[in-house]
Parts: sequence; structure tokens; C-alpha cells
Amino acid sequence: MRVRAFVILAGLLSFASVGHARDTQESVEADASTRQVAITSSFTGTEILLFGTVENSVQPSPEAGTYDIVAVVEGVGVPAVVRKKSRVGGLWINTSSLRFMPVPSYYAIVSTRPVDEIANAKILDANGIGFDHIRMVPAHTSWNTQLDPAEVESFKKALIHLKSEERLYVKSDFGVSFVGRSLFRATIALPPNVPVALLTTSVYLFKDGKLLGQTKSRVMLQREGVERFIHEFALNKPFSYGLLTVAMAAVAGLAAAFAFPRGT
Repeated sequence: MRVRAFVILAGLLSFASVGHARDTQESVEADASTRQVAITSSFTGTEILLFGTVENSVQPSPEAGTYDIVAVVEGVGVPAVVRKKSRVGGLWINTSSLRFMPVPSYYAIVSTRPVDEIANAKILDANGIGFDHIRMVPAHTSWNTQLDPAEVESFKKALIHLKSEERLYVKSDFGVSFVGRSLFRATIALPPNVPVALLTTSVYLFKDGKLLGQTKSRVMLQREGVERFIHEFALNKPFSYGLLTVAMAAVAGLAAAFAFPRGT
């Protein structure tokens, strides 16, 4: 009877220790400072503040570097075409192109340090973390099309370069900072030309190269004021919108002709 009671007690203690271990496992909680950004005719860009905490943190100080945080903000996926120019007969013309299936229209990544130092390529690829690990799948023109991997990679780098020049793909290798043992923060810059659509923010928690947890939130970019009226009018009544723009152009031309007559 005593042996059975001892076995039951040992089992209960083991179950309690496992439950306690699960309760004390580190995880991440994060959110954005705003869930909606108004896009008006005077919009010149803005910043989104990301903040969060590491639950059950064992980090002794903000400078200890026990954890790594990576935050990714992605826009909706849109198809993209990259064209390559070559010199032919003294002229630079488009000689080849590659169409990609939907890729993020906007992609920002901030981290406590370079992502390639945080985790291995397999983990980064699986989660699309980092410019080199964004999912970019070529749209094949036919099932028999064989694409050279090196050529595809060069088109990918060209697309990322173009997006970076437009400030639609941005990164900051040391853009996340801890302000306490568990609290962290980061800012994401939205340029004036950011596509107006839903943004998805993903925050990842790493420790010793292992992904401990992640959390997601959303930020909606929404047109307001005159911008919204014009957009909805053009979308819902395209024929009327076309006639109106032609009429406005004609009126502007006539006004210019009367304001600056020939011979003056």
C-alpha cells in the first residue's frame, strides 16, 4: 500500500514539475502603437512603434543579449515583373524578363542584430525572415520551362534592389532594443509611397539560434478625405471617372491657351 502511494505521489510531482516547466517557458507578446493609419493627400510618411515583452524572461539585464528579437512588417502580395536590359546595336533595350508570383508589396525587417547571425538559413527560409529568405517564386510560362537557378537568383536580387531604392524594402540590423530585462521596442518607417493595404506585423523570439515563439498583429492603411473619395469614385464608376478626367484636362488646356495666347 505504501509502495502504491509512493508511486502515485511521484507521478503527481512529476506532472506538476512538467506543468511548471511549461508555465515558465519563454514566449513573446507584442503589438503596434496603432492599428490604423490614415492616408490623405498630405501624407508624407510615418512611423509605427512596435513594442513587446518576453514572458518569463531570464535575461539579467537589457545588455545581456540573452534573447534576439526580429520584427517583420509585410504588405499584401502582388505579382512583380523584373526586366533585364542588354546593349544591342549601341542601344540598351529589354532583352529578358521574369515574372514572380505575388511578393510582399512592402517589407520591413528590424532585429537586435543581423538575422543571419541569429538563426540558420533553414529557420529563416521557413519563416521568410530577411531579404535573402523572402519567398519569391517565378511564375512559369509553361510546365516545360526550365529556369536557371543562378539566373532566377539574379532577378531576385534585382527586384530587392529596386524595391529598396523605392524605400519599400527596408531593414535595420540593430533596430530592436531592449529597455528592460524583458521589454523591447522598435520603429518601422512607412514611406509616402507605401501601398495602401493591410500590413501584417510578425515578431519572433530567438534564443541561442532557436525560435521560441512568435506573435502577429495587423495595421490597416486606409485612405481618408479627398483621397478616399477619388479612389472610390474611380473604382466604382470608372467610365464616369474617365470622362471627368478628360473634361478636366480639356478645361485646363483651354485655360492655359487663354492665359498665354500665341504671340505673347
